Amino acid sequence: MFSSDEITVVILSLKVALLSTLLTIPLAIFLGWILATKKFTGKILIEGLINIPLVAPPVVTGYLLLVLLGKNGIVGHWLYSAFGIQLAFNFAALLIASMVVSLPLAVRNIKSSFELVDPDFARASGSLGASKISTFFRIYIPMALPGILSGAVLVFARSLGEFGATISFAGNIFGKTQTIALMVYSNMQIPGKELQVTRLVVFSIAISLLAIIASEYLQKKKKYLVR
Repeated sequence: MFSSDEITVVILSLKVALLSTLLTIPLAIFLGWILATKKFTGKILIEGLINIPLVAPPVVTGYLLLVLLGKNGIVGHWLYSAFGIQLAFNFAALLIASMVVSLPLAVRNIKSSFELVDPDFARASGSLGASKISTFFRIYIPMALPGILSGAVLVFARSLGEFGATISFAGNIFGKTQTIALMVYSNMQIPGKELQVTRLVVFSIAISLLAIIASEYLQKKKKYLVR
């Protein structure tokens, strides 16, 4: 059984993962659709910027967030001075870090789903008098839905396991920013905490395995749906 401290950390981690998923997916759908269906100058640059957290060390991503949004950061200093808003080392930082590192996974998955949608369906919808917005919600979204759901699963799992960007930008504060990964890291350094670490590791592996299985299932559904 989990201890009260472990339950606190698990609940916080699940809360962050869920909110991160709910906030990231709409943005990922928009970016994925734009990148899959539109041609414009600077498209490669935008894709590169979106995917930086996917290839850069997570600690580097956290450091960049701190430089940008920290209390003395480029944008963070203005937010704190003008509105008293502090985005670093609190729940907001935890959420932002999770969203930033998981966004590329969702965008890549959703973009590939939109690319599989036959443009003839959209053209047929337009020829029947449907607006672009109506076509988007009635054609693109339903046909890309398995890929969107797969992206959501990956965002949830990635947010649940985030470590590097979180510890750099949000810190490791119990009850406030300490997630499962951070508690595992902290307790690994304390003699006698092996059982607690094992429980959290097993829980994390189980969630990750379920996410992989769900993502693979949805990927197969995506390929079947667009045939």
